[in-house]
Amino acid sequence: MLAMFSIVLFAQNKISYYFNMAIKLIKIIKSDKPKKKFVAFFKMPNGREKKTYFGAAGMNDFTLTGDKEARERYRKRHKRDLNTGDPTRAGFLSYYILWGDSTSIKKNVENYRKIFKL
Repeated sequence: MLAMFSIVLFAQNKISYYFNMAIKLIKIIKSDKPKKKFVAFFKMPNGREKKTYFGAAGMNDFTLTGDKEARERYRKRHKRDLNTGDPTRAGFLSYYILWGDSTSIKKNVENYRKIFKL
């Protein structure tokens, strides 16, 4: 239990580290890669642009099905993806946007921006 608690604290500290950085979500658009659903563009503190592809094309997600039980199973299974503490990673994007609180991608993106101050 202590190890799990340490990981959570580590992840929270890393997330707060990213909160203090000037990362900016520029846009999220349909992916140009056939095996991915979306691509997110970020402006990093060093001025460079980061591109993150996320979502497996052809697979269901909460925004498509509205299945709350499937959403809970997904979020339980992928909670560990958040341990990186990096909101620009595909695991974060899928967790909060494709499997977010709403079936609306627009609302989930707004919530994601608000949570991570992007």
